[in-house]
Amino acid sequence: MKKIHPLFIFLVAGALILASTNRHNSVREGFVVGTPAIKSISAMTFGPDGILFLGDSKSASVFALDTKDNQKVDKASPVEMKQFDQKVAAALGTDVRNVEIQDLIVNPLSKKIYCAVHLNNGTPALLKVDGGKIEAVSLKDVTFSKVELTNVPGEDDKDQRGRPTRPLAISDIGFYEGKLLVSGLSNQEFSSTFRSIPFPFTNKQDQSSLEIYHAAHKKFETYAPIRTFTAGEINGKKYLIASFTCTPLVLFPLDELKPGTHVKGRTIAEMGAGNSPIDMVTMKKNGESVLLMSNSSRPIFKVKYKTIEEFQGSLTTPVEESFGTAGVHFVSLPIVNVLQLDKLDDTQFVLLQRRSNGDLDLYTPADWML
Repeated sequence: MKKIHPLFIFLVAGALILASTNRHNSVREGFVVGTPAIKSISAMTFGPDGILFLGDSKSASVFALDTKDNQKVDKASPVEMKQFDQKVAAALGTDVRNVEIQDLIVNPLSKKIYCAVHLNNGTPALLKVDGGKIEAVSLKDVTFSKVELTNVPGEDDKDQRGRPTRPLAISDIGFYEGKLLVSGLSNQEFSSTFRSIPFPFTNKQDQSSLEIYHAAHKKFETYAPIRTFTAGEINGKKYLIASFTCTPLVLFPLDELKPGTHVKGRTIAEMGAGNSPIDMVTMKKNGESVLLMSNSSRPIFKVKYKTIEEFQGSLTTPVEESFGTAGVHFVSLPIVNVLQLDKLDDTQFVLLQRRSNGDLDLYTPADWML
């Protein structure tokens, strides 16, 4: 066997280290060190290499925060933490009555859980769950970048019912194929809006207005924002899979969501009125993709991607029965009062559930639940 010269091994190793370093630096292009002026945390998602995105509706901005939490863990350990809200309050040195949990997500690399809260004086805070411990994450003197959203509702704007619209400038965020995806409201004629923002941030942000047929409301709508979404492939085509209040499930082809376009989604299910979706994730069950969605007034819904692929139609007529359902088949899992839901790894999910005794528990459900 021919010997490999040690110099060759050294050069190859150096090239690999350099390539890794360049990738590490490239996602942090434009980052600065300082204290970001975060006024609220409306939604969170992770991007590449431990970059955490914080959506801030009050300042109509998204902050990209370098958590430096980028050590990969392939298989996550199950989570069980009882009285989670009390432990969060203790980590912040306050009473549980002063804490409102805004979002909870899993770092897909380290499998650590991050939780965003607002204190009763409006101050946002960020925490990290590592094993059985909860610790506050400092937002001072951090490495970050920022993008300000355009065409957002004014701070005093209200909807037809007199409710402030600025809190919905950002309703959900996600990261897909190198872009930050942001749903919410704009100040434009058709206010339901979807933004696609390249990362690292520049001055570029693509914006589309959205329209859906809402069978439970018996009409077309352009003013209600997406409440939660994910992105994935269906029959070889990439889609934004989105849910709105009361609870239509809608597909938007990602290649149609172009700058300045008005896009009509294909409503594939009505999942029951009087409800608002909270979180949506894609899991794997026996090699098959499954969509899970938590809700404010319903159990967790499970939808097989296969049933979405097989459903070729679109809901275009009213659902006449109050709280009735239609379209793609879905299953209601026996888990209710779920306030937060996220993917832990391909086969495990973690949820925050208000128990019947009033406790707020964070845990990983048994495998058979999926």
